[in-house]
Amino acid sequence: MLAIEQFLKVVENNEFVEGHEVLEEDWHRLKKLPEQSDEAKILKGLINASTALALACKGKREGAARVWQTYEKYAPLIECTPSSHTAKYKEAQTLLLRKYVLYM
Repeated sequence: MLAIEQFLKVVENNEFVEGHEVLEEDWHRLKKLPEQSDEAKILKGLINASTALALACKGKREGAARVWQTYEKYAPLIECTPSSHTAKYKEAQTLLLRKYVLYM
């Protein structure tokens, strides 16, 4: 299973800390490749969104809002970065925004 698919599964189940973990390896790998820097930033944004939701669930709303800003910074890259995973990134974005309404 691809990391982004695993991310979708765990975030759907409100396992936000795990969401951070499943994307971390791909993020670390991609950020070392200059031609993949925008895709690495997409993953960083998704990781931060999941982390923000984890913080919100712990009642740490101020910290959650700060971390969510990183997601917002990189979210526009989903639309303009060529990737074989764009559809899954868009799915993740929709899911995260739905969870945002519930928990933030």
